[in-house]
Amino acid sequence: MKQLMMSAGQSEATLRSKLEALQCHFTWILDPKKNKLLHLRDKLVDIGTEEGNSWVGHIYNQRGFIQCKLGSTEDALSLFLQAAEAFRQMRGADEGPWLVVNYGNLAWLHHLLGDQAESEAYLSKVDVLKKKYPTPSEDELHAELYAEKAWTLMKFGIERELMSVYFQKAIKMQPDMVEWNTSHVLCSNSWLDADALEKIRVAQEQDPENLRLAVYYLEERAKKGEMIADEARQLARKVLRNPVSSYSGLKGLLKIYRNHLSIEEAVDLAEQALEDHPEERYLKRCAALYYKWLIYFSYSRPEQRTLDRAISLLKEVISLYPHCSLMKKVDLANIHAKSNHSKDEAEQIYQELLKSELEPEDQQLLYNNYAKYSKCDRREYQRAIRYHMKVAAIPHQSSFRRNSIKILVEVVERHRDPMWGEVEEFLENLQEP
Repeated sequence: MKQLMMSAGQSEATLRSKLEALQCHFTWILDPKKNKLLHLRDKLVDIGTEEGNSWVGHIYNQRGFIQCKLGSTEDALSLFLQAAEAFRQMRGADEGPWLVVNYGNLAWLHHLLGDQAESEAYLSKVDVLKKKYPTPSEDELHAELYAEKAWTLMKFGIERELMSVYFQKAIKMQPDMVEWNTSHVLCSNSWLDADALEKIRVAQEQDPENLRLAVYYLEERAKKGEMIADEARQLARKVLRNPVSSYSGLKGLLKIYRNHLSIEEAVDLAEQALEDHPEERYLKRCAALYYKWLIYFSYSRPEQRTLDRAISLLKEVISLYPHCSLMKKVDLANIHAKSNHSKDEAEQIYQELLKSELEPEDQQLLYNNYAKYSKCDRREYQRAIRYHMKVAAIPHQSSFRRNSIKILVEVVERHRDPMWGEVEEFLENLQEP
């Protein structure tokens, strides 16, 4: 009996060692908190899985991993199997190196489910693929693995430099995979070199049907001072004819409209898209965003019907994205505060949010916005200062903390508010995170 137990323990240790050596989502140090997983799941769903989407297999793989981390193992299994089928259709073959990550994910999932035999079966499939499609050296990954790892890091928003390195390696190995180069260009908008625009132009020549890339190229040209209004309107007609997706280019196009045409035209475009696809939640999210900008940056008081439309859209978006709605609830409160007939609802929403359990950065977001609302809409200046102090006291670096500290410094420098002495002492004793 003792020998059997030792043998079982050794077998389990060997299996675990093989699993940890795999290249897949379970070994890529992707362990964000639940809120981040829920937010990313929504973003992946909004990309969609329409025919022709070159990342559809990767989307299913990543969604399966997220569902597993959230405890939905049945959904995870279904999504991993859909990923395998998507890869077969996209690559036009029953097997290939693109399945290494997928089989690795399935090996991990079956291990977590307690089905060790099935886990070992997928480990064997990985070994077969690695032998059939070897890399130049043990230290190198296959181009397909580099590409999927880069895309995954991009979506999780981590290791940006490493992500870029992986994309470059994949592209160097298989330069004919234009979608890899396109994604690398789209996620590398922090380039500081002088030929960035040329790189985007070349990428568009290689991938002319990618409207998201076309929108990005147009935006970069506009930043250089080119007149792009007519091209933007032509591109809008193409985008609106395509299936709804966060990869369609619509959000970037709306940004071009806002910055280089007018916010009013951006709102009209969003409404036109909604008219064509009234049930699409992603379009409602885009429309709500641009109504918000229309209201926030209006030189005159917004019309009540504009406020009512924004409130209606935001309520829908909050119900459609229940796990990612803090900022939308803050926006809803702020727009209620500007309405002629629902000002009390603003304070009610804020009070409910102030009672909720939030991560430090979310607390800072909420307190900073509540401080500004208290000052601008309630004329309660001391309460505003108190909440800016609450933001600054949270030991987490963020744009909200920097903004609140800047406002507190201005309070001290002006010497007008009765609290300036208290604020000065607070700032002197403030500890940097």
